[in-house]
Amino acid sequence: MSYEALDPAKIIQTIEILQNRIDQRFPGSGLSKVCAEILKIGEHAQARSEWIARPLYSLRVATVLLILLIVGGLASVVFMLHPDQGRFEWDDLVQTLEAGINDVLLIGAAIFFLTTMERRIKRHRALAAIHELRSVAHIIDMHQLTKDPERLMLPASPNSNSTLAGMTMYELRRYLEYCGEMLSLVGKIATLYVQKFDDDVSLAAASEVEELTTGLSQKIWQKIMILHSFDRQELEARVAAEETQQPLIVSDK
Repeated sequence: MSYEALDPAKIIQTIEILQNRIDQRFPGSGLSKVCAEILKIGEHAQARSEWIARPLYSLRVATVLLILLIVGGLASVVFMLHPDQGRFEWDDLVQTLEAGINDVLLIGAAIFFLTTMERRIKRHRALAAIHELRSVAHIIDMHQLTKDPERLMLPASPNSNSTLAGMTMYELRRYLEYCGEMLSLVGKIATLYVQKFDDDVSLAAASEVEELTTGLSQKIWQKIMILHSFDRQELEARVAAEETQQPLIVSDK
C-alpha cells in the first residue's frame, strides 16, 4: 500500500461502510440515499480520474501536424519572396518588419492555442466532476440544516411536521456525525480527481470543495458540541440529585 497518494478502493470501502451504518440507523432516510449517491460517484471516481489525466495522443498528433504545416507554409512564403534589386527604401523596410511581426504574433498565438488545447479539455472534465461534488456537499448541508439540538430541549413536544419528530438526542448526534463523515469523503473524492492532473485551475477548484466541506463540517460539530453540553448538564443534575437523594426531573427528549 502506498501512503503517497489516495487509494480509490479504500475510499469506496469507507463509503460503503458509512452507507451501511446510516441505513441500519436510519433505514430509508434521505441521508442514506444521499450516501448511496456518493458511493456511486466514488465507484466511478477512479475511472473518471484516469480519464481526466489520460493523454490525448490523437490530439497531440494533430497538433504537431498543424504546427508543422504552419511553420512549413511560413518558410515557403519566405523562400518565395524576390525583393527588387533596386534601391530599398526605409518605408519599405518598416512596412515589411511590421507585417512580419504581425504574422509572427498570429502564428505564435495559433501555436499556443493548439499546444494548450489538451490541457483545456482535461480542465473542463475535471471542473465538471468537481462541480458535481460541490452540489452534493450542499445537499448534505440541507439535510442537517434543520437538525437544531436546542429544539430537543423545548418543553413542548415536537409536532408531526417537526424535523426532529421521534428522534432522540443520541440519534441526532449520530445523524450529525454521519453528515460530517460524508462531507469529508466528498472532499477526498475531489482531491482524487486532480491527483494525477497538475493544473492550477483544477487544483484551485478541488481546494474550494475542501474548504466548503470543512466549513460545513465546522457548523455540524458546533451542533454536536451543544449536544455534548446537554449531556454534561444532565449528568451533573443526576449526580447532584443522588448526593441530595432527591428525585430527578429530566425533560422528555
